[in-house]
Amino acid sequence: MPNVWRKQAEDTFEPRAFLGRISAGKAVEHYVKNQTIYVQGDPAEEVFFIQRGRVKLTVLSEHGKEAVVGILDEGQFFGEACIEGAERRNASSQAMEDCVITSMTRRAMLAALNTEPGFSAFFISYLLSRNSQMEDDLIDHLFNCSEKRLARLLLRLANVTLEGVGQSTPIALSQETLAEMIGTTRSRVSFFMNRFRKKGYVDYNGKIEVHRSLLDAMLREKAQLEEDE
Repeated sequence: MPNVWRKQAEDTFEPRAFLGRISAGKAVEHYVKNQTIYVQGDPAEEVFFIQRGRVKLTVLSEHGKEAVVGILDEGQFFGEACIEGAERRNASSQAMEDCVITSMTRRAMLAALNTEPGFSAFFISYLLSRNSQMEDDLIDHLFNCSEKRLARLLLRLANVTLEGVGQSTPIALSQETLAEMIGTTRSRVSFFMNRFRKKGYVDYNGKIEVHRSLLDAMLREKAQLEEDE
C-alpha cells in the first residue's frame, strides 16, 4: 500500500466503531447488573472492552477475603494480561450495571494490533493512561491521608475533572467497598462522607452524587500547600 493510502486508512480508522462490530474472534455481549463476566482462576483467553456500563474487579485471597481492586468505566479494557501469556485470570470481574462489552480472543487482539495502526495507537494510549493512573494511585496510598484518598477516588469514579462539563456520574458503591478501595475502615468512610455532605461536596441517597465543589476544595488545598512551600 503506498504511504499516502496507508496514512488515509489510519486517519479514517475509528477504534470504537471497530470494537463495536462483530467479526471473527470478536463478539459484542450484553451483561445484566451483577452478572459475572469471569472468575479468578478461569482460563485467560480473551480481552474485553467496555462499550457501555461499569465493571468491578475483585480478588479473593487464600484466606477467603475478597477485595475490590478496580472499578472500570466505559472505554476501558480489561483482561489484557492474556496478551502477554497469562494463562489464568488473577481477578474476578462482574457487571455493576447493565453492560455492553466487546470480547476479543487473544489471536484476534494480536492480529488487530499488528494490522491496524489506528487500533494499536488507541490501545497503547489506553495503557499509558492506565499506567499513569496506577502511579497516581500508588502515590496517593503512600503519601495521602485516607480522607484525601476517599475524595480523590470519589472524583475519579464520578468523572469530575478540570475539563469536565455537565452532570457527574452517580456512584452506586457501598461504604464498605469504598473503604476496601482506599485501605481504611467503613466507620472512617462514614465519618468522611458525613463531613463531605455537610460541606456540600456530596449528596447521597442510594447513590452518591459528587459535586465539583469537592474538586475545587482539593485544588485550593494543593495551591495553599505549594504556596507554603
